[in-house]
Amino acid sequence: MSWLEISKNGNRLRRGAGLAVIAGFLAFGSAGCGFHPMYGTPTAGGHDLTEMMKRVEIAAISSRTGQKLRNELLFGTTGGGGTLAPVYRLDIALRESYRNTLVTQAGNPTGRILQLDAEFRLVRLADNETVFKGASTSEAAYDLAGSTGNAGSIYGDTRAALNAQNRAARTLADTLKTRLAAYLSRDA
Repeated sequence: MSWLEISKNGNRLRRGAGLAVIAGFLAFGSAGCGFHPMYGTPTAGGHDLTEMMKRVEIAAISSRTGQKLRNELLFGTTGGGGTLAPVYRLDIALRESYRNTLVTQAGNPTGRILQLDAEFRLVRLADNETVFKGASTSEAAYDLAGSTGNAGSIYGDTRAALNAQNRAARTLADTLKTRLAAYLSRDA
């Protein structure tokens, strides 16, 4: 057996031992971490998270984008089914803002970014106390056809803006639903 063969076998042994040590740390380290699936039936508190999400009343939000956000949240929390007797109410204050991007030499923007800012609070209906509050943001970019001087671009710009509102509302609803589910799985 040459020195080169001994060296290769030694490297293999050390690599195997290193992998075994890492696997051991991962196994023991994750054993007591308290990880449990968010969408599993029972939670740590013994409540069904899907049922708890259906017990959240989502208050009306003004504006078209607010209505879209509320509809996305209703579908996300109930799965399209009906709600149960509400235990909580989710109040959302929504603000829309636009920023121009890619401005031409003539000063015309060729695109915009829609930003939705939502401040929310979860109110327990039994005592009208705010139990969870926070803020989330969502953005969606879109192109402006009118910046190129195309005829009929008003319709294209309007459709692009509506599409951006829908995308931003969907993204924001997913974020809020996840934060709400995380709170309810922990403290409900």
